[in-house]
Amino acid sequence: MIGRLTGVLADKAPPQVLIDVGGVGYEVDVPMSTFYNLPSLGERVTLLTHFAVREDAQVLYGFGTAEEREAFRQLIKISGVGPRTALALLSGLSVADLAQAVSLQEPGRLVKVPGIGKKTAERLLLELKGKLGPELARPQGVASDTQADVLQALMALGYSDREAAAALKALPADVGVSEGIKLALKALAK
Repeated sequence: MIGRLTGVLADKAPPQVLIDVGGVGYEVDVPMSTFYNLPSLGERVTLLTHFAVREDAQVLYGFGTAEEREAFRQLIKISGVGPRTALALLSGLSVADLAQAVSLQEPGRLVKVPGIGKKTAERLLLELKGKLGPELARPQGVASDTQADVLQALMALGYSDREAAAALKALPADVGVSEGIKLALKALAK
């Protein structure tokens, strides 16, 4: 199995890149999150890979981080979810957003990804529950477990993640969970 490629980035054409490794060009399909973080053509690049052998093709999928590759591998284990759907999910959501959607059981986030319907989103949430590490579920801008708990409580009460995150910014750093929820609700009520 091919687990990692390091070489020169020879070509980029979404969602595929060509990496020259010692004179051999490897075509690698990557999610857009990885694609956007690639260096310029002609520069060295390292991608973690997943090598898929099918009846009609052998395909390499590349990822910028181990978390992306692990999420991809968890996704393709689900019946009815192929590599293309998994790449679409990882292109539309960061691993942290996907993990948070799974931990909060929010199909609405997954449905926003092209090709994911309501039934597929619900099945994904059910199948992925407990399989994506909870350490990945903390959204950007959330500094502590207390803030993460307050955010989760606000979202459970029906506030969007944007509204809840805005309310978190107004909270003092040393506030407890219950006091934080009260203060956040007051801020949202204004």
